[in-house]
Amino acid sequence: MQYGPEHRRLLKIVCRRDVLIGAAAAASLLALFSAAGATGATAQDKPLSADLEAALKKIMGDAKPADGRISLDIPEIAENGNTVPFELSVESPMTETDFVKALHIMAAGNPQPGVASFTFTPASGRAFAASRMRLARTQEVIAVAEMSDGRFLLGRRTV
Repeated sequence: MQYGPEHRRLLKIVCRRDVLIGAAAAASLLALFSAAGATGATAQDKPLSADLEAALKKIMGDAKPADGRISLDIPEIAENGNTVPFELSVESPMTETDFVKALHIMAAGNPQPGVASFTFTPASGRAFAASRMRLARTQEVIAVAEMSDGRFLLGRRTV
């Protein structure tokens, strides 16, 4: 059967190269998701670099941080690693007896892991900070909240 010009507009001819590229992409995604699911590893299980361990020890000492109450809003895929926006907030009543003293943000893969620190008082009303940071590559970003009673909260996100 011969196809005329009106039929050619309706049919999209797929070349062998497009099929192979699509198959390779599908296979690599399948392998990636299978490997991630098989290990069962979470962000909490990943070992930290020596520089990051030292930075965390400087802030927390020997205290063990708890997870939760930190909201780390940062894009999963940054369009430009030179300027990655982020927002940090902590659920806290911000009273004289229970408030966030400081928020620290660190980037595990940067040459200097400490990105920024923000301090608060009960008069701040809310533990919230927003800024931009530079990221060297795909890495884990860690937020630490220092509470008035000496506890520490931890939040993580891979960017």
